[in-house]
Amino acid sequence: MKLHEYQSKTIFSKYGIPIPKGRVAATADEAKQIAEELGGRVVIKSQVLVGGRGKAGGVKLAKDSAEAEQLATQILGMEIKGLPVRKVLVDEASAIDQEIYFAITDDRAAKKPVMIASAAGGIDIEEVAAKTPEKIIKVHIDPLLGLREYQARDVAVAIDLPREYWKDFVKIAMGLWEVYKNSDATLAEINPLVITKDKKMIALDGKMMIDDNALFRQPNLTELRDTDEDAPSEIEARKYGLSFIKLDGNIGCMVNGAGLAMTSMDVIKLFGGEPANFLDVGGGASSEKVAAAMRIILTDPSVKAILFNIFGGITRCDEVARGILAAMEEVKPKVPMVVRLVGTNAEEGRRLLENANMITAETLADAAKKSVEAAKKGS
Repeated sequence: MKLHEYQSKTIFSKYGIPIPKGRVAATADEAKQIAEELGGRVVIKSQVLVGGRGKAGGVKLAKDSAEAEQLATQILGMEIKGLPVRKVLVDEASAIDQEIYFAITDDRAAKKPVMIASAAGGIDIEEVAAKTPEKIIKVHIDPLLGLREYQARDVAVAIDLPREYWKDFVKIAMGLWEVYKNSDATLAEINPLVITKDKKMIALDGKMMIDDNALFRQPNLTELRDTDEDAPSEIEARKYGLSFIKLDGNIGCMVNGAGLAMTSMDVIKLFGGEPANFLDVGGGASSEKVAAAMRIILTDPSVKAILFNIFGGITRCDEVARGILAAMEEVKPKVPMVVRLVGTNAEEGRRLLENANMITAETLADAAKKSVEAAKKGS
């Protein structure tokens, strides 16, 4: 789950990381009032969950409150990469002397968090990584010991930070580690962390990504979710605790277990088909959950066939069958459906589906082949 800049910076400030004075506004009039409170010279920043806001015209400098109102009017009417701008952050403008990239994120290969910094900070950090990777400093953090102050100082030295800023940098680094750890984040990023003309270090921009699998213990962060970038089907899936990702194919998939779902998608591709989604109903799926999953699949007009691949371990095949029948009564599907039920109560599940006009399969390969053939006929 991604957080907006204003949400990320609010969290940063709670951990002692200095941020500019500012507030979020939903109207141009609010932006004008905030600009007046901040002395007039402000930055108007669009709040959308995509990169490249500045290059798209979503970040503007205003010299006074009247210009702030004018620029906020323009930005609030924009779409950036297909996402509407509903809010702007009005921040006090800073006189920048130096920009630094600074972040803590996951290093899956090392199985540790990693602290990343570069004196070549700013909006083009990706270009720095591609062309001059030696300018990017990385230090791994032991998850049991946490970030140590000497590691932060080592990074400060490595990026040639003047000694007078080491203390402030270490404080910010330790704060960012606490943000990352306590928020179950996969990314806590400051880009740029700036040194101002009056010799202060400030987190000018902020970005956070939260591990979806940890949201059950982060209720306060869950409430911050912005669904603008989410497909309606993914929003609906979350209500039922379903793992759903929309894809570009035409064969809807409903499987229990992430590994089995990935395998099913691979076998569909092996036989020349393309999956329309990843959908894991999970272990112990109830008939209500299965019915919801089927409704979500069928809302996609590109779906020309559906493959049900259920291995009855914790999940009972008869419960899945009842969910399928319940959804069929409600949605009245017009696409062919291929079902493979194996495991707990599989015979009972197959008996329930006998009169449901479904194509049955014994193996995954057989089910995938039949679903590809059915999709071609449906197209």
